[in-house]
Amino acid sequence: MTATLQTSLYHLIGGEQQHTTGSERTGAVYNPATGEQTGTLPFADATTLEHAVDIAAAALPGWRATGMAKRANIMFNLRQIIVARRAELAAIVTAEHGKVLDDADGEITRG
Repeated sequence: MTATLQTSLYHLIGGEQQHTTGSERTGAVYNPATGEQTGTLPFADATTLEHAVDIAAAALPGWRATGMAKRANIMFNLRQIIVARRAELAAIVTAEHGKVLDDADGEITRG
């Protein structure tokens, strides 16, 4: 069996990598097709969760005040990024959920 690179995952809050501040608890991430551990995910503690909620709450007024045309343009640009990286995203879905690649690709397309 080939060894897989282990990844240490993190939380992405407000566009920045965040690591838990009080809890050192982690969970293993497994490839469901092979059962092999592929990464480690830190569990968010209450402080990290509160920080994420505060960031989201602070962002809402600006998003709400953004005009419909600009919001539509932002969402269209997000769609373009997803389409451009569809193969990469399908590979991630396959590794994390055990779907065959064609099913994962279809899920990305439908999304």
